[in-house]
Amino acid sequence: MLTVIGQTLAALAVLANAVVYGTDWCAALITRSVYRKLDDATVTASAGWGHYYGDKRMPIFGAGGVVTALLTVVVAAIGGHLAATVAAALALAALLLWLAFYVTIAKPINTAQTQAAQTGVIPANARALQDKWDSILKYRVTLQTVALVGLLAALATF
Repeated sequence: MLTVIGQTLAALAVLANAVVYGTDWCAALITRSVYRKLDDATVTASAGWGHYYGDKRMPIFGAGGVVTALLTVVVAAIGGHLAATVAAALALAALLLWLAFYVTIAKPINTAQTQAAQTGVIPANARALQDKWDSILKYRVTLQTVALVGLLAALATF
């Protein structure tokens, strides 16, 4: 029974984190390049409204992914599935580090860009804000990749 519960939790964690993974990859592969072609006001308005909706809609996936990853670790450990426990714990560590990048760097920029989009007042450092946001994409994508690989390994080793 614990095996099925663990597998279900791992699968739910994969699904939740896959949304974040895909969003980060899209930003890294497409949006970053598009924003480099646009003027500061357009970048800020686009990013700001994107963050407005993203910050309202993405937490269920981010938080849900972390919680289900944590529960996967717990169920794997209780069930005596060492490989699944280690893999899920690695995934959880990657997700917590991703969250630290988000909270300390991305979220404050999201807030500034959202406010700028809503008010129409473009900050003097608009390009610097976007460049800083873009600068952590490689870490976010890498951490999401590690998390998904860990969760898939946990799923496979239950």
